[in-house]
Amino acid sequence: MMYLSIRLVLQSYWEIGETFSTSSESEWMMSTVTIAFTFPGQGSQTSGIGEAWRDHPSWELVAEASDASKRDVEHLLLDADADELRQTDNAQLATYVASMIVLDAVERTGVEPAFHAGHSLGEYSALTAAGVLSFADGVRLVTERGAAMQAAAEENPGTMAAVLGLDDDNVDLVCRKTDGEVWVANYNAPGQVVVAGDPEAIDRAAVAAKADGAKRVIPIKVGGAFHTPFMSPARDRLRKAIAEVEMRVPNRPVVANVDGLIHDDPAEWAGLMGAQLTSPVQWRQTLHSLDTAGASVYLELGPGTVLTGLVKRTLKGHTTFGVNSPTEVDGLLENLSHASETGAVAEGELLYAIERLIVSPSAGVFEPVDGLETGRHVDRGELVGSVGNQAVRSAFAGSLEGLLALAGERVTTSQPLAWLRAETVGAPH
Repeated sequence: MMYLSIRLVLQSYWEIGETFSTSSESEWMMSTVTIAFTFPGQGSQTSGIGEAWRDHPSWELVAEASDASKRDVEHLLLDADADELRQTDNAQLATYVASMIVLDAVERTGVEPAFHAGHSLGEYSALTAAGVLSFADGVRLVTERGAAMQAAAEENPGTMAAVLGLDDDNVDLVCRKTDGEVWVANYNAPGQVVVAGDPEAIDRAAVAAKADGAKRVIPIKVGGAFHTPFMSPARDRLRKAIAEVEMRVPNRPVVANVDGLIHDDPAEWAGLMGAQLTSPVQWRQTLHSLDTAGASVYLELGPGTVLTGLVKRTLKGHTTFGVNSPTEVDGLLENLSHASETGAVAEGELLYAIERLIVSPSAGVFEPVDGLETGRHVDRGELVGSVGNQAVRSAFAGSLEGLLALAGERVTTSQPLAWLRAETVGAPH
């Protein structure tokens, strides 16, 4: 066993095959779980989705999102009713920012994924999480995407419906045989395919699907026929916006909706993001690609549990968690520990820490508060210091195990400053 300082362990996050320990009081272990972060799309939003987060340090992203989008994002997350959130432009911005709040909170725990993927709008969350897009650029693109799709839906009114109990090829054949404009929009899971198009054509396709053996056809209350040719005007508008932002190489693999494959070329992603609007979401293939690559634990970060359900329908023997509240973040490390203990095994291990990190909100000089000593209890939201002009507050409650930055040290954004032992989480066996 190797003995390293906690800093060196953090820098060794992706080393494989060793078990690390910092001291007899603080253990670090190599887990056999390989994590995929997945992000939900439009339709997962609900009224008040931000309420549980308003006192959490990650809530600071809301002000940044409002500045980047020139919209009142706090209103969307706290006060907008169901009808307002059903509008495409509102739904997309609210869902994206809510997912980014959850991502930020999860990253503060030290948990890192091996892969990213997102369903439809969630692909923008995945690309932001992987560093392809900055948060500000992600907000601007999602704002433009929502507005463009809203306009396209008003120009070409359409709707969507879920076909249950019929395989992919049969649903595709139903669409081809139906008189009118109707297409497959989402290949979600075995026996669950979403179609979209002209409302009257959708009705005719529903009758044909039931005649061919579909168990049910369920209308989806959305504002347009997404992922079909009806979105062509939005695709052209979005491509212009994409051309104006910087696209970076992903720091973790991201699976694309268009083909269900991993892509790492920023130029390819620029094209894929535009093509996504008029192409069906290959979510079933996305999950199989993640499975083939070795993902064994799937964390859905953001509102709803739709993707968690789709994983269960598509893949067998894997572990899934939905994370959408501070409470669920608090229990995440314990859940991951249980996943490791119960045999969620895959190639490509991830270092698993039982401690939780307090990270810097910005670049600048770190100054801890007086009396911040090892062993003292820290409450969630408690002020522990400052970096430049920004307050540093703990996202968690726990016992302070040590500082990772010295008073007066210049630190960077997201650099760990201190570590806590979460009192609700026991050490792994």
